[in-house]
Amino acid sequence: MYDITIIGAGVVGALIARELSFYQLKVALIDKDSDVGNATTMANSAIVHSGYDPAPNSLKAKLNVEGNAMFDQLCAELDVNFGRIGSLTLVMEDEQWLVIRQLVDRAKENNVPVTLLSGDEVRQMEPNVNPMVKGGLLAPTAGIVNPFQLCVHAVENAVDNGVNLFLNSEVIGIEKTSDGFSIDLKNGSSIDTKYVINAAGIYSDKIAMMIGDNSFKINPRKGEYYVLDHFGFGFVNHVIFPLPTDKGKGILITPTTSGNYLVGPSSEFVDTRSSLATDMATLKAVRESATQLIPSIPFNQVIRTFSGLRATPSTHDFIISESKVDGHFINVAGIESPGLASSPAIAKYVVNKLIGKQLLLVKNELASRSIKPYIHPLNMDFAAREKLISEHPEFGDIICNCEKISRGEILQTLNRSCPPHSIKAIKKRTRAGFGRCQGGFCQTRVISILADFYKIDPTEVDYDEKGTPVLIEDSKESAK
Repeated sequence: MYDITIIGAGVVGALIARELSFYQLKVALIDKDSDVGNATTMANSAIVHSGYDPAPNSLKAKLNVEGNAMFDQLCAELDVNFGRIGSLTLVMEDEQWLVIRQLVDRAKENNVPVTLLSGDEVRQMEPNVNPMVKGGLLAPTAGIVNPFQLCVHAVENAVDNGVNLFLNSEVIGIEKTSDGFSIDLKNGSSIDTKYVINAAGIYSDKIAMMIGDNSFKINPRKGEYYVLDHFGFGFVNHVIFPLPTDKGKGILITPTTSGNYLVGPSSEFVDTRSSLATDMATLKAVRESATQLIPSIPFNQVIRTFSGLRATPSTHDFIISESKVDGHFINVAGIESPGLASSPAIAKYVVNKLIGKQLLLVKNELASRSIKPYIHPLNMDFAAREKLISEHPEFGDIICNCEKISRGEILQTLNRSCPPHSIKAIKKRTRAGFGRCQGGFCQTRVISILADFYKIDPTEVDYDEKGTPVLIEDSKESAK
Protein backbone atom coordinates (compact mmCIF):
# COMPACT_ATOMS: atom_id res chain seq x y z
CA MET A 1 0.00 0.00 0.00
CA TYR A 2 1.41 3.35 -1.06
CA ASP A 3 0.82 6.48 0.97
CA ILE A 4 0.54 8.59 -2.19
CA THR A 5 0.34 7.78 -5.89
CA ILE A 6 0.89 10.51 -8.46
CA ILE A 7 -0.74 9.98 -11.84
CA GLY A 8 1.29 11.78 -14.52
CA ALA A 9 5.07 12.14 -14.78
CA GLY A 10 5.24 15.46 -16.57
CA VAL A 11 7.21 18.27 -14.97
CA VAL A 12 4.45 19.00 -12.41
CA GLY A 13 4.08 15.36 -11.34
CA ALA A 14 7.87 14.98 -11.31
CA LEU A 15 8.43 17.94 -9.02
CA ILE A 16 5.59 16.86 -6.71
CA ALA A 17 7.23 13.43 -6.47
CA ARG A 18 10.56 15.06 -5.69
CA GLU A 19 9.02 17.26 -3.00
CA LEU A 20 7.28 14.26 -1.39
CA SER A 21 10.57 12.32 -1.46
CA PHE A 22 11.95 14.65 1.22
CA TYR A 23 9.53 13.05 3.70
CA GLN A 24 9.08 9.54 5.10
CA LEU A 25 6.34 8.49 2.71
CA LYS A 26 5.87 5.58 0.35
CA VAL A 27 5.27 7.25 -3.01
CA ALA A 28 4.52 5.92 -6.50
CA LEU A 29 4.80 7.98 -9.69
CA ILE A 30 3.00 6.45 -12.68
CA ASP A 31 2.66 7.43 -16.31
CA LYS A 32 1.01 5.85 -19.33
CA ASP A 33 3.99 6.58 -21.61
CA SER A 34 7.36 4.86 -21.91
CA ASP A 35 9.22 7.90 -20.59
CA VAL A 36 8.68 10.79 -18.23
CA GLY A 37 7.85 14.24 -19.57
CA ASN A 38 6.54 12.81 -22.82
CA ALA A 39 3.53 15.10 -23.39
CA THR A 40 3.15 18.83 -22.67
CA THR A 41 6.52 18.94 -20.88
CA MET A 42 8.17 17.74 -24.07
CA ALA A 43 6.53 20.28 -26.41
CA ASN A 44 6.34 23.82 -25.05
CA SER A 45 8.11 27.15 -25.28
CA ALA A 46 10.59 26.30 -22.47
CA ILE A 47 10.05 29.71 -20.90
CA VAL A 48 10.05 30.65 -17.23
CA HIS A 49 7.53 33.48 -17.35
CA SER A 50 8.04 36.44 -15.03
CA GLY A 51 4.41 36.51 -13.85
CA TYR A 52 3.25 39.98 -14.89
CA ASP A 53 0.46 38.64 -17.12
CA PRO A 54 -1.80 36.34 -15.01
CA ALA A 55 -4.86 37.90 -13.39
CA PRO A 56 -3.97 39.24 -9.93
CA ASN A 57 -5.02 37.08 -6.96
CA SER A 58 -5.35 33.99 -9.19
CA LEU A 59 -3.45 30.78 -8.48
CA LYS A 60 -1.67 31.33 -11.78
CA ALA A 61 -0.32 34.69 -10.63
CA LYS A 62 0.65 33.53 -7.14
CA LEU A 63 2.37 30.33 -8.21
CA ASN A 64 3.99 31.80 -11.33
CA VAL A 65 5.76 34.50 -9.31
CA GLU A 66 6.74 32.11 -6.51
CA GLY A 67 7.88 29.44 -8.96
CA ASN A 68 9.93 31.86 -11.04
CA ALA A 69 11.95 32.85 -7.97
CA MET A 70 12.78 29.21 -7.24
CA PHE A 71 14.44 28.37 -10.55
CA ASP A 72 18.02 29.45 -9.83
CA GLN A 73 18.37 27.15 -6.83
CA LEU A 74 16.24 24.37 -8.33
CA CYS A 75 18.27 24.19 -11.53
CA ALA A 76 21.55 24.30 -9.62
CA GLU A 77 20.43 21.37 -7.45
CA LEU A 78 19.22 19.33 -10.43
CA ASP A 79 21.99 20.23 -12.93
CA VAL A 80 19.54 21.83 -15.36
CA ASN A 81 20.36 24.46 -17.99
CA PHE A 82 18.67 27.75 -17.09
CA GLY A 83 19.18 31.35 -18.13
CA ARG A 84 17.45 34.40 -16.70
CA ILE A 85 17.56 36.37 -19.94
CA GLY A 86 14.42 38.49 -19.47
CA SER A 87 11.51 39.06 -21.81
CA LEU A 88 10.44 41.96 -24.01
CA THR A 89 6.79 42.55 -24.91
CA LEU A 90 6.73 44.81 -27.95
CA VAL A 91 4.52 47.79 -28.72
CA MET A 92 4.03 47.98 -32.49
CA GLU A 93 1.18 50.52 -32.67
CA ASP A 94 0.56 53.73 -30.72
CA GLU A 95 -2.84 52.51 -29.51
CA GLN A 96 -1.13 49.56 -27.80
CA TRP A 97 0.41 51.82 -25.17
CA LEU A 98 -2.86 51.69 -23.22
CA VAL A 99 -2.64 47.89 -22.99
CA ILE A 100 1.03 47.96 -22.04
CA ARG A 101 0.35 50.40 -19.21
CA GLN A 102 -2.42 48.10 -18.00
CA LEU A 103 0.16 45.31 -17.94
CA VAL A 104 2.48 47.54 -15.89
CA ASP A 105 -0.32 48.02 -13.35
CA ARG A 106 -0.92 44.25 -13.30
CA ALA A 107 2.80 43.62 -12.81
CA LYS A 108 2.75 45.90 -9.75
CA GLU A 109 -0.20 43.96 -8.30
CA ASN A 110 1.64 40.69 -8.92
CA ASN A 111 4.88 42.11 -7.46
CA VAL A 112 6.83 41.57 -10.68
CA PRO A 113 9.54 44.09 -11.67
CA VAL A 114 9.06 45.55 -15.16
CA THR A 115 10.38 48.56 -17.06
CA LEU A 116 8.79 50.52 -19.90
CA LEU A 117 11.18 51.11 -22.79
CA SER A 118 11.16 53.52 -25.71
CA GLY A 119 11.51 52.32 -29.27
CA ASP A 120 15.15 53.39 -29.31
CA GLU A 121 15.86 51.45 -26.12
CA VAL A 122 14.25 48.33 -27.55
CA ARG A 123 16.22 48.61 -30.80
CA GLN A 124 19.45 49.01 -28.83
CA MET A 125 18.74 45.82 -26.88
CA GLU A 126 17.44 43.89 -29.90
CA PRO A 127 19.07 45.07 -33.16
CA ASN A 128 17.00 42.65 -35.27
CA VAL A 129 13.62 43.83 -34.02
CA ASN A 130 11.16 45.48 -36.42
CA PRO A 131 12.53 49.02 -36.85
CA MET A 132 8.97 50.37 -36.56
CA VAL A 133 8.71 49.21 -32.91
CA LYS A 134 7.26 51.95 -30.69
CA GLY A 135 8.50 50.59 -27.37
CA GLY A 136 8.34 47.61 -25.09
CA LEU A 137 7.93 46.17 -21.63
CA LEU A 138 11.04 44.57 -20.14
CA ALA A 139 10.53 41.83 -17.55
CA PRO A 140 14.05 41.00 -16.35
CA THR A 141 13.13 37.98 -14.22
CA ALA A 142 11.84 35.90 -17.15
CA GLY A 143 14.07 33.06 -18.26
CA ILE A 144 14.58 30.00 -20.42
CA VAL A 145 15.09 26.44 -19.20
CA ASN A 146 15.66 22.95 -20.55
CA PRO A 147 12.29 21.31 -19.70
CA PHE A 148 13.48 17.80 -20.64
CA GLN A 149 16.34 17.99 -18.14
CA LEU A 150 14.12 19.53 -15.48
CA CYS A 151 11.60 16.71 -15.63
CA VAL A 152 14.04 13.81 -15.98
CA HIS A 153 16.40 15.09 -13.31
CA ALA A 154 13.53 15.78 -10.88
CA VAL A 155 12.33 12.20 -11.33
CA GLU A 156 15.87 10.93 -10.94
CA ASN A 157 16.20 12.84 -7.66
CA ALA A 158 12.84 11.49 -6.48
CA VAL A 159 13.74 7.89 -7.36
CA ASP A 160 17.13 8.21 -5.68
CA ASN A 161 15.24 9.33 -2.57
CA GLY A 162 12.95 6.29 -2.64
CA VAL A 163 10.02 7.10 -4.97
CA ASN A 164 8.92 4.17 -7.16
CA LEU A 165 8.49 5.00 -10.86
CA PHE A 166 6.11 3.00 -13.05
CA LEU A 167 6.10 3.72 -16.80
CA ASN A 168 3.83 2.14 -19.42
CA SER A 169 1.16 2.23 -16.72
CA GLU A 170 -2.01 3.69 -18.18
CA VAL A 171 -4.83 4.12 -15.67
CA ILE A 172 -8.10 2.52 -16.80
CA GLY A 173 -10.06 2.66 -13.56
CA ILE A 174 -9.97 3.85 -9.95
CA GLU A 175 -12.00 2.15 -7.24
CA LYS A 176 -12.63 3.46 -3.74
CA THR A 177 -11.47 1.08 -0.97
CA SER A 178 -11.81 1.13 2.81
CA ASP A 179 -8.43 2.80 3.25
CA GLY A 180 -7.92 4.64 -0.03
CA PHE A 181 -8.03 3.66 -3.68
CA SER A 182 -7.19 0.78 -5.98
CA ILE A 183 -5.83 2.02 -9.31
CA ASP A 184 -6.31 -0.41 -12.19
CA LEU A 185 -3.73 -0.27 -14.97
CA LYS A 186 -4.00 -1.28 -18.61
CA ASN A 187 -1.02 -3.60 -18.23
CA GLY A 188 -3.12 -5.80 -15.92
CA SER A 189 -1.61 -4.71 -12.62
CA SER A 190 -3.04 -2.47 -9.91
CA ILE A 191 -1.76 -0.10 -7.26
CA ASP A 192 -3.27 0.33 -3.78
CA THR A 193 -2.82 3.77 -2.31
CA LYS A 194 -4.15 5.99 0.47
CA TYR A 195 -4.03 9.21 -1.56
CA VAL A 196 -4.08 10.03 -5.27
CA ILE A 197 -2.61 13.14 -6.86
CA ASN A 198 -4.10 13.63 -10.31
CA ALA A 199 -1.44 15.37 -12.42
CA ALA A 200 -2.45 13.76 -15.70
CA GLY A 201 -2.28 16.88 -17.88
CA ILE A 202 -4.70 16.89 -20.79
CA TYR A 203 -6.26 13.70 -19.40
CA SER A 204 -6.76 14.99 -15.85
CA ASP A 205 -10.51 15.48 -16.27
CA LYS A 206 -10.82 11.89 -17.53
CA ILE A 207 -8.92 10.65 -14.47
CA ALA A 208 -11.11 12.73 -12.13
CA MET A 209 -14.24 11.29 -13.72
CA MET A 210 -13.07 7.82 -12.68
CA ILE A 211 -14.07 8.70 -9.10
CA GLY A 212 -17.21 10.57 -10.20
CA ASP A 213 -15.64 14.05 -10.14
CA ASN A 214 -16.91 16.04 -13.14
CA SER A 215 -16.27 19.47 -11.63
CA PHE A 216 -14.03 20.61 -14.49
CA LYS A 217 -13.28 19.96 -18.13
CA ILE A 218 -9.99 20.12 -20.00
CA ASN A 219 -10.04 21.64 -23.48
CA PRO A 220 -6.90 20.69 -25.42
CA ARG A 221 -5.26 23.63 -27.14
CA LYS A 222 -2.65 22.95 -29.80
CA GLY A 223 0.44 25.06 -30.38
CA GLU A 224 2.68 24.64 -33.43
CA TYR A 225 6.33 25.74 -33.56
CA TYR A 226 9.36 26.15 -35.80
CA VAL A 227 12.79 25.10 -34.50
CA LEU A 228 15.73 26.99 -36.01
CA ASP A 229 19.31 25.79 -36.03
CA HIS A 230 22.15 27.44 -34.07
CA PHE A 231 22.69 29.96 -36.85
CA GLY A 232 24.03 32.88 -34.84
CA PHE A 233 24.46 33.83 -31.22
CA GLY A 234 22.47 36.89 -30.21
CA PHE A 235 19.95 36.94 -33.05
CA VAL A 236 17.54 37.71 -30.24
CA ASN A 237 18.75 38.22 -26.69
CA HIS A 238 15.45 38.10 -24.83
CA VAL A 239 12.19 36.22 -25.13
CA ILE A 240 10.30 38.42 -27.61
CA PHE A 241 6.51 38.64 -27.12
CA PRO A 242 3.71 40.48 -28.86
CA LEU A 243 0.90 41.85 -26.68
CA PRO A 244 -0.98 38.97 -25.02
CA THR A 245 -4.53 38.16 -26.14
CA ASP A 246 -7.35 35.93 -24.88
CA LYS A 247 -5.66 33.09 -26.83
CA GLY A 248 -2.48 33.38 -24.80
CA LYS A 249 0.84 35.14 -24.89
CA GLY A 250 1.02 35.10 -28.67
CA ILE A 251 3.61 34.10 -31.26
CA LEU A 252 7.02 34.54 -29.67
CA ILE A 253 10.65 34.29 -30.72
CA THR A 254 13.09 32.99 -28.14
CA PRO A 255 16.55 31.53 -27.83
CA THR A 256 16.81 28.15 -26.11
CA THR A 257 19.34 26.95 -23.57
CA SER A 258 20.95 24.85 -26.33
CA GLY A 259 21.52 27.78 -28.70
CA ASN A 260 18.61 27.09 -31.06
CA TYR A 261 15.67 29.44 -31.57
CA LEU A 262 11.97 28.71 -31.23
CA VAL A 263 9.23 30.52 -33.16
CA GLY A 264 5.61 29.94 -32.09
CA PRO A 265 3.24 28.72 -30.84
CA SER A 266 -0.11 28.90 -32.56
CA SER A 267 -3.09 28.55 -30.23
CA GLU A 268 -6.15 26.66 -31.41
CA PHE A 269 -8.59 24.42 -29.58
CA VAL A 270 -8.70 20.89 -30.99
CA ASP A 271 -11.04 17.95 -30.57
CA THR A 272 -8.35 15.29 -30.20
CA ARG A 273 -6.02 14.67 -27.26
CA SER A 274 -3.56 12.59 -29.23
CA SER A 275 -2.77 14.18 -32.61
CA LEU A 276 0.41 16.22 -32.75
CA ALA A 277 0.35 16.80 -36.50
CA THR A 278 1.32 20.20 -37.85
CA ASP A 279 -0.26 21.82 -40.89
CA MET A 280 1.00 24.23 -43.51
CA ALA A 281 -1.68 26.89 -43.04
CA THR A 282 -1.11 27.17 -39.29
CA LEU A 283 2.66 27.30 -39.64
CA LYS A 284 2.31 29.97 -42.32
CA ALA A 285 0.25 32.06 -39.90
CA VAL A 286 2.91 31.56 -37.19
CA ARG A 287 5.58 32.73 -39.61
CA GLU A 288 3.63 35.82 -40.66
CA SER A 289 2.95 36.84 -37.05
CA ALA A 290 6.56 36.32 -35.98
CA THR A 291 8.00 38.39 -38.82
CA GLN A 292 5.95 41.37 -37.69
CA LEU A 293 8.17 41.38 -34.61
CA ILE A 294 11.47 40.22 -36.14
CA PRO A 295 11.35 40.67 -39.95
CA SER A 296 14.68 38.96 -40.63
CA ILE A 297 13.97 35.55 -39.09
CA PRO A 298 15.97 33.15 -41.32
CA PHE A 299 13.38 30.47 -41.98
CA ASN A 300 15.91 28.76 -44.25
CA GLN A 301 17.48 27.66 -40.95
CA VAL A 302 14.41 25.69 -39.84
CA ILE A 303 15.44 22.15 -38.89
CA ARG A 304 12.03 20.90 -37.80
CA THR A 305 8.49 21.81 -36.80
CA PHE A 306 6.50 20.34 -33.94
CA SER A 307 3.35 20.83 -31.92
CA GLY A 308 2.25 20.41 -28.32
CA LEU A 309 -1.06 20.24 -26.50
CA ARG A 310 -1.91 22.44 -23.51
CA ALA A 311 -4.50 21.55 -20.89
CA THR A 312 -6.78 24.59 -20.90
CA PRO A 313 -9.26 24.29 -18.00
CA SER A 314 -12.92 25.28 -18.01
CA THR A 315 -12.25 27.19 -14.76
CA HIS A 316 -9.75 29.64 -16.40
CA ASP A 317 -7.29 29.08 -13.54
CA PHE A 318 -5.10 26.29 -12.21
CA ILE A 319 -7.14 23.61 -10.41
CA ILE A 320 -5.19 22.56 -7.32
CA SER A 321 -7.45 21.23 -4.57
CA GLU A 322 -8.95 18.18 -2.93
CA SER A 323 -11.81 16.72 -4.93
CA LYS A 324 -15.24 17.44 -3.46
CA VAL A 325 -16.02 13.78 -4.15
CA ASP A 326 -13.19 12.51 -1.94
CA GLY A 327 -10.69 14.60 0.01
CA HIS A 328 -8.00 11.93 -0.45
CA PHE A 329 -8.06 12.59 -4.20
CA ILE A 330 -6.20 15.77 -5.13
CA ASN A 331 -6.61 17.38 -8.54
CA VAL A 332 -3.61 19.23 -9.97
CA ALA A 333 -5.16 20.06 -13.31
CA GLY A 334 -5.46 22.73 -15.97
CA ILE A 335 -1.77 23.54 -15.67
CA GLU A 336 -1.40 25.47 -18.90
CA SER A 337 0.99 28.39 -19.37
CA PRO A 338 2.62 29.56 -17.09
CA GLY A 339 2.65 25.98 -15.82
CA LEU A 340 6.36 25.35 -16.39
CA ALA A 341 7.33 28.51 -14.51
CA SER A 342 4.87 27.65 -11.75
CA SER A 343 5.79 23.98 -11.41
CA PRO A 344 8.18 24.13 -8.41
CA ALA A 345 5.75 26.33 -6.50
CA ILE A 346 2.87 24.02 -7.43
CA ALA A 347 4.81 21.12 -5.92
CA LYS A 348 5.38 23.03 -2.67
CA TYR A 349 1.72 24.09 -2.55
CA VAL A 350 0.44 20.54 -3.03
CA VAL A 351 2.74 19.04 -0.40
CA ASN A 352 2.57 21.78 2.24
CA LYS A 353 -0.99 23.07 1.86
CA LEU A 354 -2.89 19.95 0.81
CA ILE A 355 -1.00 16.80 1.79
CA GLY A 356 0.49 18.45 4.88
CA LYS A 357 -2.87 19.17 6.42
CA GLN A 358 -3.95 15.52 6.11
CA LEU A 359 -0.72 13.59 6.77
CA LEU A 360 2.03 14.06 9.32
CA LEU A 361 5.09 14.96 7.25
CA VAL A 362 8.27 13.60 8.81
CA LYS A 363 11.55 14.57 7.19
CA ASN A 364 13.46 11.91 5.28
CA GLU A 365 16.93 12.50 6.69
CA LEU A 366 18.51 10.34 3.98
CA ALA A 367 17.02 12.39 1.12
CA SER A 368 19.16 14.66 -0.99
CA ARG A 369 17.97 17.76 -2.83
CA SER A 370 20.65 17.32 -5.49
CA ILE A 371 21.58 14.73 -8.07
CA LYS A 372 25.05 13.58 -8.95
CA PRO A 373 26.26 16.14 -11.52
CA TYR A 374 26.43 15.04 -15.13
CA ILE A 375 29.63 15.23 -17.15
CA HIS A 376 29.28 17.93 -19.81
CA PRO A 377 32.38 17.86 -22.05
CA LEU A 378 31.29 20.88 -24.10
CA ASN A 379 31.29 23.01 -20.93
CA MET A 380 34.89 22.10 -20.12
CA ASP A 381 37.99 23.95 -21.21
CA PHE A 382 40.32 22.19 -23.64
CA ALA A 383 42.70 20.83 -21.00
CA ALA A 384 39.92 19.41 -18.82
CA ARG A 385 38.25 17.82 -21.82
CA GLU A 386 41.49 16.25 -22.99
CA LYS A 387 42.07 14.82 -19.50
CA LEU A 388 38.53 13.42 -19.40
CA ILE A 389 38.93 11.72 -22.78
CA SER A 390 42.32 10.26 -21.90
CA GLU A 391 40.80 8.67 -18.78
CA HIS A 392 37.41 7.83 -20.33
CA PRO A 393 37.78 7.42 -24.12
CA GLU A 394 34.01 7.02 -24.58
CA PHE A 395 33.70 10.79 -24.11
CA GLY A 396 35.85 11.27 -27.20
CA ASP A 397 33.70 9.02 -29.39
CA ILE A 398 31.29 11.51 -30.98
CA ILE A 399 27.96 9.90 -31.84
CA CYS A 400 26.00 13.02 -32.87
CA ASN A 401 28.12 15.35 -34.99
CA CYS A 402 25.46 18.10 -35.15
CA GLU A 403 25.22 18.52 -31.38
CA LYS A 404 28.68 17.07 -30.55
CA ILE A 405 27.29 14.40 -28.22
CA SER A 406 29.60 11.56 -27.23
CA ARG A 407 29.04 7.91 -26.46
CA GLY A 408 30.06 8.67 -22.87
CA GLU A 409 27.25 11.19 -22.45
CA ILE A 410 24.70 8.68 -23.71
CA LEU A 411 26.08 5.90 -21.51
CA GLN A 412 25.91 8.05 -18.40
CA THR A 413 22.16 8.61 -18.92
CA LEU A 414 21.66 4.85 -19.25
CA ASN A 415 23.28 4.29 -15.89
CA ARG A 416 21.03 6.70 -13.99
CA SER A 417 17.88 5.97 -11.98
CA CYS A 418 15.57 7.35 -14.69
CA PRO A 419 17.24 5.88 -17.78
CA PRO A 420 16.11 6.21 -21.41
CA HIS A 421 14.57 3.19 -23.13
CA SER A 422 14.08 4.62 -26.64
CA ILE A 423 15.73 6.76 -29.29
CA LYS A 424 13.49 9.69 -28.41
CA ALA A 425 14.27 9.36 -24.71
CA ILE A 426 18.00 9.59 -25.45
CA LYS A 427 17.31 12.55 -27.71
CA LYS A 428 15.53 14.41 -24.89
CA ARG A 429 18.29 13.74 -22.37
CA THR A 430 21.39 14.34 -24.47
CA ARG A 431 20.24 16.17 -27.66
CA ALA A 432 21.69 13.38 -29.81
CA GLY A 433 19.52 13.63 -32.93
CA PHE A 434 18.28 17.15 -32.15
CA GLY A 435 20.53 18.86 -34.68
CA ARG A 436 20.38 19.82 -38.33
CA CYS A 437 20.26 16.25 -39.66
CA GLN A 438 17.59 15.24 -37.10
CA GLY A 439 19.23 11.90 -36.44
CA GLY A 440 19.87 11.07 -40.08
CA PHE A 441 23.48 10.11 -39.37
CA CYS A 442 23.55 9.27 -35.66
CA GLN A 443 20.32 7.33 -35.19
CA THR A 444 21.79 3.96 -36.18
CA ARG A 445 24.59 4.40 -33.66
CA VAL A 446 22.10 5.33 -30.95
CA ILE A 447 20.13 2.18 -31.78
CA SER A 448 23.30 0.13 -31.45
CA ILE A 449 24.08 1.62 -28.03
CA LEU A 450 20.56 0.90 -26.77
CA ALA A 451 20.62 -2.65 -28.16
CA ASP A 452 23.98 -3.38 -26.56
CA PHE A 453 23.00 -1.88 -23.20
CA TYR A 454 19.65 -3.66 -22.90
CA LYS A 455 20.92 -6.81 -24.62
CA ILE A 456 18.19 -6.81 -27.24
CA ASP A 457 18.15 -7.09 -31.01
CA PRO A 458 18.40 -3.72 -32.83
CA THR A 459 14.99 -4.39 -34.39
CA GLU A 460 13.55 -4.32 -30.85
CA VAL A 461 14.76 -0.78 -30.15
CA ASP A 462 11.81 1.61 -30.21
CA TYR A 463 11.76 5.17 -31.45
CA ASP A 464 9.33 6.20 -28.69
CA GLU A 465 6.49 4.09 -27.26
CA LYS A 466 6.57 0.30 -27.14
CA GLY A 467 6.06 -1.16 -30.59
CA THR A 468 7.60 1.73 -32.56
CA PRO A 469 10.81 0.20 -33.94
CA VAL A 470 12.86 2.04 -36.55
CA LEU A 471 14.46 -1.10 -37.95
CA ILE A 472 12.13 -3.75 -39.35
CA GLU A 473 14.60 -6.49 -40.25
CA ASP A 474 18.23 -7.14 -41.03
CA SER A 475 18.86 -5.83 -44.57
CA LYS A 476 21.21 -8.74 -45.27
CA GLU A 477 18.53 -11.22 -44.33
CA SER A 478 15.86 -9.47 -46.39
CA ALA A 479 18.09 -9.59 -49.45
CA LYS A 480 18.29 -13.38 -49.36
